[in-house]
Amino acid sequence: MSLEKEILKRRTFGIISHPDAGKTTLTEKLLLFGGAIQEAGAVKNNKIKKGATSDFMEIERQRGISVATSVLAFIYKDKKINILDTPGHKDFAEDTFRTLTAVDSVIVVIDVAKGVEEQTEKLVEVCRMRKIPIIVFINKLDREGKDAFDLLDEVEQKLKLTVTPLSFPIGMGYDFKGIYNIWEKNINLFSGDSRKNIEDTIAISDLSSPELDTLIGSKPAEKLREEIELTSEVYPEFNREDYLKGDLQPVFFGSALNNFGVRELLDCFIEIAPSPRPKESDTRLVNPSEKTLSGFVFKIHANMDPKHRDRLAFIKIVSGTFERNKAYHHMRLKKNLKFSSPNAFFAEKKEIVDISYAGDIVGLHDTGNFKIGDTLTEGELMNFKGIPSFSPEHFRYINNADPLKSKQLEKGIDQLMDEGVAQLFTLDMNGRKIIGTVGALQYEVIQYRLEHEYGAKCTYENFPAYKACWVKPTDPKNEEFAEFRRIKQKFLATDKYGKMVFLADSEFSIQMTKQKYPTVHLYYTSEID
Repeated sequence: MSLEKEILKRRTFGIISHPDAGKTTLTEKLLLFGGAIQEAGAVKNNKIKKGATSDFMEIERQRGISVATSVLAFIYKDKKINILDTPGHKDFAEDTFRTLTAVDSVIVVIDVAKGVEEQTEKLVEVCRMRKIPIIVFINKLDREGKDAFDLLDEVEQKLKLTVTPLSFPIGMGYDFKGIYNIWEKNINLFSGDSRKNIEDTIAISDLSSPELDTLIGSKPAEKLREEIELTSEVYPEFNREDYLKGDLQPVFFGSALNNFGVRELLDCFIEIAPSPRPKESDTRLVNPSEKTLSGFVFKIHANMDPKHRDRLAFIKIVSGTFERNKAYHHMRLKKNLKFSSPNAFFAEKKEIVDISYAGDIVGLHDTGNFKIGDTLTEGELMNFKGIPSFSPEHFRYINNADPLKSKQLEKGIDQLMDEGVAQLFTLDMNGRKIIGTVGALQYEVIQYRLEHEYGAKCTYENFPAYKACWVKPTDPKNEEFAEFRRIKQKFLATDKYGKMVFLADSEFSIQMTKQKYPTVHLYYTSEID
């Protein structure tokens, strides 16, 4: 098959939402349709009967939340679908923001009872800024929730989207009877049996037909006719071009846990969602159909298989093909590297692939060559930008709780920091190590993983800092910079890559420093080269 055809077959997307909206459950049901798994894990009330397929880290199974982005792939109707299931919890938002640089479209999951929540607003704002095509899936329709029109209004107002429903619920909660699929013009009746993999659909092109009354009862039929008429008057007609430009967002309704409304979503998704899109580098716009390979690292994960202590760098292929045992140029290290066992993913199951195409996610075994944001090419000198490393908002000293395991602790911290879960700073004054995170829950994850994956134990102490600012003086040799270093020495540290960081104790301190030392520039992200 030609390169062009392979690229057109691919759909790479992320699933985002507030915690507990049913994102991981939806991922599983999509995998069921793709025949990638036979039985879904029950992710319910944090008591996981059979761990959700995409939550493969032990701590995720215990807590019932996703703390790392999972990469999953399957074939459906001759389309190769790559899903990135992201953490919903705000303490892991940095992982999600980085993942959004690797997707071509997203599905936003919203809980029918809770509506639009805070974390969803933040994530959708990032998608809007990047003009990423969005499909909205309103979930948990078998539970009592808000009125469908109220929800659509809320999505428009809070998320600043222009929506058009492509399916519509018949009743809700206790009275939930099914879904009318506007896109395919059929009705899907709800049986409430979550064991059924695919619900039966009944084609019904004319809603005025008496057949509708026979199927769902005359009162619900009358209400549905009114509601569908109202949607066609109030909401714009679906236009794929507007959706691809990020100007129009289709909405689907369903219940992922009951595997209901998921097929409608998937069937429409593979038709309308974009194949791999061009990406901007620091020198030019790179098109997926170009013959030569280019790609970037958006995630690193240590110990995907604790038995083998392996560390994987996840690469999104932007253009060309990635071939096993072929040498590629590592831009930052300025050297060529070969990879004998590039991996494709199905949750924790990995398989070695000989060739991957633009849009695919490839896992490369890494001995420490990669960091997040690295670019691979076939020799062209360019870098993909916009993969952020945010300024932490929580800071703690990390102490070794078991002196006999200091090597294990050092290795564990080193590898976990490379994943981007947190940032390590070493104080210039006394060499003490400080871990900075975007969310406080990260400390629990680090502690748990150090103990269970590296056999090391640590304790924390609070460090009174407000923000980490990366320091870049106009002239490192001038007197102003020397004075800044002398006055602020207690608050100066070095990050993992040797860059100077000012750990400011307040917003006031940052403003005063900027006024007093105008040639010393402070940045909130570390991408300042």
